[in-house]
This record gives sequence, structure tokens and C-alpha cells, in this order.
Amino acid sequence: MKITEHIANANGKTLFSFELIPPLKGQSIQGIYDAIDPLMEFKPPFIDVTSLREDFIYKEHDNGLLEKLSYRKRPGTIAICAAIMNKYKVDTVPHLLCGGFTKDETENGLVDLQFLGIENVLVLRGDARRGDASFVPTPNGHNYATDLLKQVVNMNNGIYLHEHNDESLKTDFCIGIAGYPEKHFEAPNLKTDFKYLRQKVDMGANFIVTQMFFDNQKYFDFVNNCRANGITVPIIPGLKPVTTSKQLINLAKTFHIDMPEDLCDAVNSCKTEKDVKDIGVEWMINQCRELIKFGVPVLHFYTMSNAGPTKRIAEAIF
Repeated sequence: MKITEHIANANGKTLFSFELIPPLKGQSIQGIYDAIDPLMEFKPPFIDVTSLREDFIYKEHDNGLLEKLSYRKRPGTIAICAAIMNKYKVDTVPHLLCGGFTKDETENGLVDLQFLGIENVLVLRGDARRGDASFVPTPNGHNYATDLLKQVVNMNNGIYLHEHNDESLKTDFCIGIAGYPEKHFEAPNLKTDFKYLRQKVDMGANFIVTQMFFDNQKYFDFVNNCRANGITVPIIPGLKPVTTSKQLINLAKTFHIDMPEDLCDAVNSCKTEKDVKDIGVEWMINQCRELIKFGVPVLHFYTMSNAGPTKRIAEAIF
């Protein structure tokens, strides 16, 4: 079932969902199941599975020369989605990236998703590789999320890379995109960032999932701005509790977000890391209660495949 259908069928009730990361190359999928099992009591209608672009490693040969090799640290997004659907009978949302994938690889991946009955995708540009100063597109890949979105929309219209338009070959993906209540870090201002968001919706995006935030007012302003400018698709808040003191700096640096002063003061007053986790969970519980009152369609948690904090939050609000 499509994400938009799940939301419509909820009749205004806030749903619960979460995101997982694939295990490291060579590890068992059991770690994924261990992260899902504690959260199934909250009846998630869908589960996201991230996708990571390739990175580079350097292999030293006997002659001392270094060989630069492409390496994907966490492969398997499509296979994991299929396994989750088979085991838990819930829908999955694989992430599609520009970085690390050619247009042909993207098309083949979408064909595989269609075969498997996976109806939803989240379209993202993806991050730069470690060591790259900025995002570098893959040769014969996409530069921007709008380009990747266009490819998915084209396939929904029966247009493939090397074939003519054929009505019988249409896919039927429900397409999600990212939204940034505090703006994408590469956008010069919120107005410019919003312009590209509107462009993606006009192109055919069906729902928006936001970057994490810790000040609900930023989300409220973002939604109100979208609605005032004709964006009517569901806007799902992405959420992650602070669980370590280092995250005050790391989350702000990595995701280019502001950490509220009250949250920082509370965390800095903690004597142990357990106290920090308790503060982070309580902060998120209060955030979620306020978001539910606002009428959000889904509370979507970035779990990093660690179910513990999300379970505590869900127990308090569902």
C-alpha cells in the first residue's frame, strides 16, 4: 500500500514509523530483525531502509603502490526491504540515491522493486563521499534529487532510459522527498530551498519527510509555509532523540540543525550518560505530544537500528 493511502486510511490518527540502516557488509540480517521486533507492538504501517553510496578505500600492493577501490559499506537495501515485507507483512520504503548509482543501475533497481511489490520510494541526492569537499555525482548518474525524481516519474509514465513510451510498462511508485525545516545546508536561504521543494512536488512527489529537528516551531513554520504556497502533500516529521552528550555537537554539525538552549542546558547538567539519554527521551516525548496535537500524519523515527530509545518514546505516546 502507498504511504499516502496509509495516511488517508488513518482518518486523522497519527501513525508510527521508523527508519533502519542496513547491516555492515558480511553481517547477518538478524540485527535488522532485532531492531524491528521491539517496535512491532506499535503497528508501524511502513518501515524505511536507508541506502548508502559507495566510498573509496586504498589497497596497498606488494610494490608499495596504492590502488583506489570503490567499496560499499552497507549494501542490500532492496533485499532487506523484501525480507522485512515477507517476515512482518508491512510496507517498506527503500531510499534511492543519486550518489553511487548510475541511471541504469537506478532503473534496474526500480524494476526489481516493482517485481517485489514495493510501492514506495524516498528520493534523495545523498551525501558526499568522505574526503570529498562537496557532492560529486557518479559518472552517468544524477547530479540532483530533481533529476532522480524525474527518472522515477518517467517510469511511472512508462518512459524508460532506452525504450519508447509504452503504457504497459508503467510503474506505480509513491514518491517521497526530503524537506528541511531549517533549510538544506547548501541552500543560500529558506526561500531558495523552498523553491526547489515546490519544484519537486510539482514534478510529482507524493509526500515529504523532514530532516530531524528539536524545536517544533521550526516544523510548524515549515508546514504553514508549505500550505500557504499550495503544497498539500503529507509532511512527515523525522525525529531522533538525543542519547549521548556528544550528539549535541555531532548532530548539529552533521545535519546542520540548531539545538535548543534548554535542551543543551539540560544535557550539560547531567552527571552520567544514562541521565543524558533520559533527558533526550523525555524531550522527544514532549515534542511528539505537541506534534500529535498539531495533527502530524506520522511520527517517523530515525532509529539507527537501535530500538531502545524509540520504544520508550512510543510507549509514552501511543
